[in-house]
Amino acid sequence: MLTWLCLSLGIAFGASVLPVMSVELFVIGLASADSSLPWIGIGAATALGQVAGKLLYYLAARGTIELPATLNRPRRPSPPSARRDRWRRHTKRLRMLLDTVRERCHRHPHWMTVTYGVSSVFGLPPYMATAVLAGIVRMRLSLFVALGFLGRFVRFSTLAAAPAVFAQVFRV
Repeated sequence: MLTWLCLSLGIAFGASVLPVMSVELFVIGLASADSSLPWIGIGAATALGQVAGKLLYYLAARGTIELPATLNRPRRPSPPSARRDRWRRHTKRLRMLLDTVRERCHRHPHWMTVTYGVSSVFGLPPYMATAVLAGIVRMRLSLFVALGFLGRFVRFSTLAAAPAVFAQVFRV
């Protein structure tokens, strides 16, 4: 049992840092495959792994963790092109939008708290985006971890309990 819970934590951490698989499908599959595993344990281990992985994004956005040199290397000047100018206009709009959101978050700190909390449970807006935004607006670390863990715990515990509820309702 402990092996499966540690595996859940590791997979959740890995999928949180490099999102190439759905942790939700893993949780449902694990809970369906082995009914002896406690759904609350699966939920807690998976939530811990997810929050630990997103903590790296939060700290990088906050500036606490320095990004690798390959992501910070200076760019060589390149010849102008219409495509590049179009791209610069689009990214300029994106930067302006991000600055507007950052400024609103500073004016209304509860807005970011509620958005991050809702995102940690429902996944909308995307949890990765709200984790980065929380770092950008410098949400308190304790609030980030507690709210993220609570929301993710609710999400993954509900998913882990779903196969057992389904089996009881339909007598499978």
